[in-house]
Amino acid sequence: MADRAKMRREIARFKYLALFLAAGFGHVAFAPAASVADTSPERAPSWQAEAKKELKSANYEAAIKVLQTANDSASADWNNLIGYAMRLKNPPDLMASETFYKAALKIDPAHKGALEYYGELLLMKNDLAGAEQMLARLDKICFFSCEEFRDLKQAIATHKAKPASK
Repeated sequence: MADRAKMRREIARFKYLALFLAAGFGHVAFAPAASVADTSPERAPSWQAEAKKELKSANYEAAIKVLQTANDSASADWNNLIGYAMRLKNPPDLMASETFYKAALKIDPAHKGALEYYGELLLMKNDLAGAEQMLARLDKICFFSCEEFRDLKQAIATHKAKPASK
């Protein structure tokens, strides 16, 4: 039964692709994907570039300070980035991180970055079922697959391959 549902979903994805191509929008369907928490460069707030620079350098505390100074809590991207920094800092603050991911998803339920990162946090908490729910949500959003879906799928496979701790 699950195979039939998956087949129907794949057929629907193919139909969407065909519609894009037939309408002359093929270039949109195959445009390079934006990075996880990107908004368009013209509209990206200044804090976003600064925070991403710190995150890329693994300066999580500095990124948190940038984000706290900006205090743009109405932004799904802001909540996602601060949740990410809280999860990866040493020591991680998983409770705060989860709060920020949930806030990002409340603002934008289809936020790919928040879905991926929240799934990874759930794996850190050994909540495989919760991570698989985030993967299922990404699967519905990513018509032709996406980086966030592939990354979370790989993280789940890696988690499953680990020997159970006793």
